[in-house]
Amino acid sequence: MLSIKSTQAAILVESSKPLIVDEIQLPEELFAGQVLVEVLTSGLCGAQINEIEAVKGPDKFLPHLLGHEGFAHVIEVGPGVTTVAPGDQVVMHWRPGTGIQSKPPIYKWRGKQLNAGWVTTLNKHAVVSENRVTKIPSSTHDKNLIPLLGCALTTSLGVLENDAKIGIRDSLLIFGAGGVGLLLIKLAKLMGIIDITVVDIHSVKLSKAQEIGATKTLIFQNKHETLTALQAIFGNRLPSVAIDTTGHTDAIEICYEISLSDARVILVGVPRAGNNASIYTLPLHFGKVLKGSEGGQSKPERDIPLLMQLVSDKRLNFDDYPTHSFPLIGINEAIGQLKNGTIGRMIIDLSDTR
Repeated sequence: MLSIKSTQAAILVESSKPLIVDEIQLPEELFAGQVLVEVLTSGLCGAQINEIEAVKGPDKFLPHLLGHEGFAHVIEVGPGVTTVAPGDQVVMHWRPGTGIQSKPPIYKWRGKQLNAGWVTTLNKHAVVSENRVTKIPSSTHDKNLIPLLGCALTTSLGVLENDAKIGIRDSLLIFGAGGVGLLLIKLAKLMGIIDITVVDIHSVKLSKAQEIGATKTLIFQNKHETLTALQAIFGNRLPSVAIDTTGHTDAIEICYEISLSDARVILVGVPRAGNNASIYTLPLHFGKVLKGSEGGQSKPERDIPLLMQLVSDKRLNFDDYPTHSFPLIGINEAIGQLKNGTIGRMIIDLSDTR
């Protein structure tokens, strides 16, 4: 029997409606490969907005829990778990890592079944699959930074390293200066990329992008004006790597059309169901690459220690990367700020009991 019987959670009950924060009941016991954690902080990103708004189509799993990047400590482990133990600090992530992939837990809310995936981070206590948590050394790092290792940072690293296979000779175009876009800039600079152009609809985000390391920025107006402006900026020196983090079809089409004939075009953002991009496919037969990214194909057990070491060695600095902390009860305010274009990452502090 679990030592924790109930907890507070943010619940998606109806698509495109505010989340409900309420008490839920945990499963009675842990099955093979399951881990009980206390979540300390959780990131909030565009993936949650897409879930809430059912961007990929009707949500068949309502009501359900949310969240896939977090910082937690382990309370109990189920049968067969070997990679973590009670008392360990862990990063929670959606990409599968080492260990068992357990069956997802079933919670209860108001007497009915409450669905969850292999990992959820917007509940103060969570039952997660062993392969969705990675042990880290006891850390003195900012608790608002560590959740980024669960998705935003590892995705950004994987997109550059695995999807784009970026090198020092490449030039980079990024659409979207949100949480991931800013991290792409930061990591690209660390990798030696000196030509980075960023496009966004918010001038304040572009100012932050320049502060972090973008060499050129441009306000998005509409497809025609933005494409024309980029052509004037680039001339014959078109970008060899173009990354869209927004999921907007105009941005996807511009990334494809404005980049080199053998460029790597990587799509991180996901368009709303029914919104289709239109591209001329012939360049794909002659070396151009158009690829949808699945978390950058990151490997948590490999990438999380590397990123933590870079932070510890001060090669990767986050003093200029803004995070905004909210208690769990403030989750809908955090979602609103994310949707309205607030710079950086929204962090839910589950230890904040306001």
